[in-house]
Amino acid sequence: MNVEWEIINPGRILLGTNNRTILFGGIGPRHEVKIDYQFEICKYPLKKEICEKLLLEGCEIASESEWFLALNQNKIFGNNEIEEFSDRINNSYWGKICDGSPFISDDWIFRLGCEWKSGKNNIIQIEKENDEVEYHRLVRNKKKISTKQQINILPSSSNKTQIFTEEILICILVGIIPSFIWAYFNASSNYIYEGWLNLLFGGLFFGFSTIIFWRPPTKTWMIEDVLNTK
Repeated sequence: MNVEWEIINPGRILLGTNNRTILFGGIGPRHEVKIDYQFEICKYPLKKEICEKLLLEGCEIASESEWFLALNQNKIFGNNEIEEFSDRINNSYWGKICDGSPFISDDWIFRLGCEWKSGKNNIIQIEKENDEVEYHRLVRNKKKISTKQQINILPSSSNKTQIFTEEILICILVGIIPSFIWAYFNASSNYIYEGWLNLLFGGLFFGFSTIIFWRPPTKTWMIEDVLNTK
């Protein structure tokens, strides 16, 4: 069985997005992962039949974190395959251990993977019911460099109070205030007094609807931030 293996050195990577808009957002939060072990990864995706044999010999399916670290070190490639990582996600990374291990949510709804087209990669979400993915990327020979026992884990959920406060401020500044300013300069003198409720709800609706295409970037969680939350 001729499989090309590449050595991946320990390192740090950033995963996820800090964009929470409807059109342009993705899986968040954006966070740093620290992999403090060296490992080998297969250079190209492998068919499931080959993977099944190698898994019996101690290999593992690569996690998203291991895959991205290898990609950043220019050690992995593909050509028109769809490969599947070992991670199982439920819309966010909250509660993830940031050490390179796969993130598996208890109530996961999709898997993560990569679609290769002409040598270029695109991260995709694979539905839970989809069993047609034929490729995996395997890792082996993990050698831990550091002897420190340190668990870096993201908080279990986002700060709901902070998000709610941000939404209220956006609705006021982007929706309600401009609505009343427009009425002051363009409507009749009695319109603000008589139609203030319409202006208020119209401003709220417009302000909240901007989540479709715009929101301030959310926090990027670095390893130091994760440690400070413990």
